[in-house]
Amino acid sequence: MSDEADLSTESAGASAPSRFPRAHGNPGWAQGAGEPPRQGPVETERLAVSGVPAPQTHIPTVAARKDFLAANAGRRAPTPGFVLLVRRRDDDAPMRAGYTVTKKIGNAVVRNRLKRRLRALVRQVLLEAGVPHADHILIGRSEGLTRRFDALAADLKKALVRCAG
Repeated sequence: MSDEADLSTESAGASAPSRFPRAHGNPGWAQGAGEPPRQGPVETERLAVSGVPAPQTHIPTVAARKDFLAANAGRRAPTPGFVLLVRRRDDDAPMRAGYTVTKKIGNAVVRNRLKRRLRALVRQVLLEAGVPHADHILIGRSEGLTRRFDALAADLKKALVRCAG
C-alpha cells in the first residue's frame, strides 16, 4: 500500500491571501490609477523688465579640465580651509564655480563631505559677492573639514575681495 492513498485532495482550511490587502481608500480603484505625474521641471513665471537680464540665482559648475587649468593662471587667494582661484572670462556667460579636493585630504567619503561644505559655502556667498563673468575654483584643504562654517564664509568673502581687485 502506498502513502499517497492517505492524502486528502481537499484543502485543509482557509489559507492566507496570496496578495497584500489594499491599504485605505476605495477598493475599486487600482493603486496609482489616475493622471500620471508631469515629467520635467516646472517652468516658473516671473515678471521681467524687458532688456534687463534677470539676476543670477543658480551657479553653474565648472566641469571641463581645461577650465580648471585655465583658472590656475588667474588670481589666487589662499585661506586656511581652501584656496580660491578666480579667472575672468571674456564672454558674457554667468559666473561659474568648480570644486576640487585631492586624495591627500582623505578617502572618498571625506573628500565628498568637504566638497558638500564648499558647495554650500558658494551657494551662500558667491551670488552676492562673486566676481561677475568669472570662473571661481575652490581647492579644498584639510582644515576645511573642521573649520567653523561662518569662519569659512568670512574667508571666502575676504578672498573674493582680494581676487576682484
